[in-house]
Amino acid sequence: MTVSATDFNKALEVGRPPNIVKLFPNSRGLLVSGKFIDLALAAKGKAMTIAANGRNSFIIRGALMAAQRANAAIIIEIARSEGGAKAYCPTNYWNIARQVDQACNELNITVPVAIHADHYGIKKEEDIEPAKIEIPTIFEAGITSIAIDASHMTDDKNLLANLDLNPFIPDWAGLETEIGEIKGSQGLSSPAEALFLIQGLNAHGIFPNWIALNNGTSHGLEASGQGIQVELTAEVHNALAPYNISGAQHGTSGNSSERLREIAQKTHTTKANVATALQMISWGLEVNDYGNAILDNDGNLIKVKEEGVTEEMWQAMVTFAEEKGLKGGAYKSLNLPFENMLLGQPAAIRRRMCKRVEEFVYNLLVNVFNAEDTAEFAIEAIIRTNSYDPGPKADRIENPADWSHEKILAKAAAIDTDKGPAGDFED
Repeated sequence: MTVSATDFNKALEVGRPPNIVKLFPNSRGLLVSGKFIDLALAAKGKAMTIAANGRNSFIIRGALMAAQRANAAIIIEIARSEGGAKAYCPTNYWNIARQVDQACNELNITVPVAIHADHYGIKKEEDIEPAKIEIPTIFEAGITSIAIDASHMTDDKNLLANLDLNPFIPDWAGLETEIGEIKGSQGLSSPAEALFLIQGLNAHGIFPNWIALNNGTSHGLEASGQGIQVELTAEVHNALAPYNISGAQHGTSGNSSERLREIAQKTHTTKANVATALQMISWGLEVNDYGNAILDNDGNLIKVKEEGVTEEMWQAMVTFAEEKGLKGGAYKSLNLPFENMLLGQPAAIRRRMCKRVEEFVYNLLVNVFNAEDTAEFAIEAIIRTNSYDPGPKADRIENPADWSHEKILAKAAAIDTDKGPAGDFED
């Protein structure tokens, strides 16, 4: 199933939000609100699409090519830790839309693409006021969807932070919220936590597209083998059914294809984040069939000959990492210092880096996530609404009077929840 030229042109005319039109008035890239991506996957049913963390330009290009080939709606994202003010990646909140738009035009990408600011982290109450200044700037730079992640704080402060920051997010933008930091098997999320956050937002007229949970995964290299807890995820999603919210699956790298198929088939997940796997694949490292980097007997990453970067470039990256004391997942910090050097490789090398990402993402989209041909659903929704904003997914069913500041504090105090150990669990 392919989108007709007539439908694509109509979607291009009405579906791009105001910030995208202003930034790229003559573009043929269909950059849209995250709302449309969520709606497309939900319309197909038992399907989710990749939210590809574009840590480098090769990942962005490879993921877009895979989506075009699969005719799948897609999300390209970067997290605050990766691409915020203290970024370790060359891709950031302020240049990601420009990179994606350029690639869409160069590569003739016609599938709908959302630009997502993932894990906009609020770790303490003092982070809220600076966020009110910064969040508008990332939308000015082309972001079309955002995840407010105040899960580092207690449940009441998480909800209150979401309420405080919502006025600074455009109504048309895709919205994700989160309970429970991604800590592996510790501090698992509960239906009670999820209901508290979503009911409180609902009472104030805020209707997120996605909720992210700590459902057993970890960021970076998945070492435990436990991975995603499908039944827990389904339990939380079923509890939230009256609020018509989808799931966002974090920590996808390293989980088996079978488990990811189960998440798509048995839960209401429509967005699956993949970061570490794509970085390793673009560089040419040996990975297993679901993207987890394979280590040798000494715990070192294994470079596949004539895949990804040149052998000389990889040796330079390893030497740099050793000098900085970086191992395993900490190789993520190589993205920023090496991007320009990687761009300076011969065209054939750059192409094979992108192609390796394309093949991996295509397999995920078509054979694991069931996202094939979801571009059609997104474009149908744009044409049907004749707008860049399809409106909210849910209705307000909670009484605002039951969710005053004082009652929020009281309700949160009654939740029996385990947040898990303290520490830095970002990726």
